[in-house]
Amino acid sequence: MSAPPDEEVVLARAYLMRVAEPPAFALHAFVDVVGPVEAADRVRHGDVPEAVQSETEARRDLDLAGEDLGNAEKAGARLVVPEDPDWPAWQLLCLAPPTDRGLRGAGPPLGLWVRGAVPVANVFDRAVSVVGARAATGYGEHVAAELGYGLARAGMTVVSGAAYGIDGAAHRGALSAGGPTVAVLACGVDIAYPAGHSGLLDGIAAAGLVVSEYPPGTTPARHRFLVRNRLIAALSSATVVVEAGIRSGARNTATTAGALGKVVLAVPGPITSAMSVGCHDLLRTGGAMVAGSVPEIIEAVGPVGENLDPARRDRRRATDGLGEQALRVHDALLREESRDAEQLAVESGVPPARVRALLSELEFTGHATRHDDGWRQQKGGDRHA
Repeated sequence: MSAPPDEEVVLARAYLMRVAEPPAFALHAFVDVVGPVEAADRVRHGDVPEAVQSETEARRDLDLAGEDLGNAEKAGARLVVPEDPDWPAWQLLCLAPPTDRGLRGAGPPLGLWVRGAVPVANVFDRAVSVVGARAATGYGEHVAAELGYGLARAGMTVVSGAAYGIDGAAHRGALSAGGPTVAVLACGVDIAYPAGHSGLLDGIAAAGLVVSEYPPGTTPARHRFLVRNRLIAALSSATVVVEAGIRSGARNTATTAGALGKVVLAVPGPITSAMSVGCHDLLRTGGAMVAGSVPEIIEAVGPVGENLDPARRDRRRATDGLGEQALRVHDALLREESRDAEQLAVESGVPPARVRALLSELEFTGHATRHDDGWRQQKGGDRHA
């Protein structure tokens, strides 16, 4: 396993995250070229390209790196940087370069302030974002909670923004299932926003993570929510919109997720509900697939054919993998009485030579058993299923 980053690197990135408002495209590119330590030193002295100067000039004298790291530690948080082995590099790769996708404000973060003991790199391996309206209906909150619960039970991490309404319901559903959930904030991780979700945020940090690219003490602002949404979209394999207005933060998250190449799904609602207009528009324009159940979501984001829902797995027949002739021979077998190949050929209509070959196959796959007086169907298999 790689060693943790040097303290000098962490301090440099903490300083840079304070002096530039995310997403700082020019500064990020500058750091990629000269490294964080040299970039921090040159920003302090104003020895930077004009574009970087524009992003950092107003705050370059705010060297609060040590203070920010100390405040984070007091809040039970830490700074995770790209040099850290815990950095979610694969998930955030889609954010750079943003110009390739015509996205505004989609650049990668310089680092992530994280509250919670769960390893960052692992928690996003199987993650789905569930987002929606703050002024959610009872229907929307119920669906969000059910989705959060079902996804967590299926081993998925539920990512959202900890807002009132759909976000909070999704987080609570995941916590009820005992699964990890991640809240991505538009303020410092030491700030309970919204205030009414202080207890919820503590619960999220205990079971998962509270994440932000904003330094401790940073207060929420309207533009920061839109910037935050790109991280919600990037850190998961899919974004599910439960309820959303035609112009809303949830709709913005869905649009960003689609532009980043992520799967987008929307939950249909009553056609009379203003809170479902955004979902219906995504479905009407082809911007999203229908999210009708947890298994449908998992099927959309997982490998081909994967379905983690036990009820769906239980409904799969034991004979589903058999070819047409093998299935006919299998159906001709009896469980309590043996039949020889000739009898099976007559019953199934399959030539005797082919029956003999298929019987060996059925024995190998556990569908048939050989006895002294012939062949029988394996008990526990499907009989005319």
